[in-house]
Amino acid sequence: MTKEEKVQLVNLLTDEFKSSDAIVVCNYKGLNVKSIEVLRIAARTANVKVQVIKNTLADIAMKNAQIEDLGLKDTNIFIWGEDQLSVSKVVTNFIKAIDKESFVVKSAFVGNEKVDASRIEELAKMPSRNELLAMLLQVWNAPITNFTIGLDALRAKKEQSA
Repeated sequence: MTKEEKVQLVNLLTDEFKSSDAIVVCNYKGLNVKSIEVLRIAARTANVKVQVIKNTLADIAMKNAQIEDLGLKDTNIFIWGEDQLSVSKVVTNFIKAIDKESFVVKSAFVGNEKVDASRIEELAKMPSRNELLAMLLQVWNAPITNFTIGLDALRAKKEQSA
């Protein structure tokens, strides 16, 4: 990789990291290419990005994006996106699907703070935006549904008495 390509990659990653609300750094040592491709496909459907990045380049990009040091060492795969829940769910679901010792969350940056693996698991358990909207619609529809059920019961009672 030439110096110009490295500079372009760092600039691209800096922009990506600045616009991201969650960045998760995982150890992927021991995973085969097929497993990583499964992770990439799951991430793509959730609008999350996955990339293996050289630690020095990632460290420079994170410093440029004003993200505190995540302690980058050894082999790392970076997973990031604009939605904290999507990133957390992609990581957690992948950990459940494969051997937990082969894919480990090392560190993460969510919102504006450094967090650990337990926080990623907690976020993954939360309902997504669409699930919350569905719950809200059910709550809003409940009075109307109950009212129509009551009217139908009243109609049926009047028909029986007539």
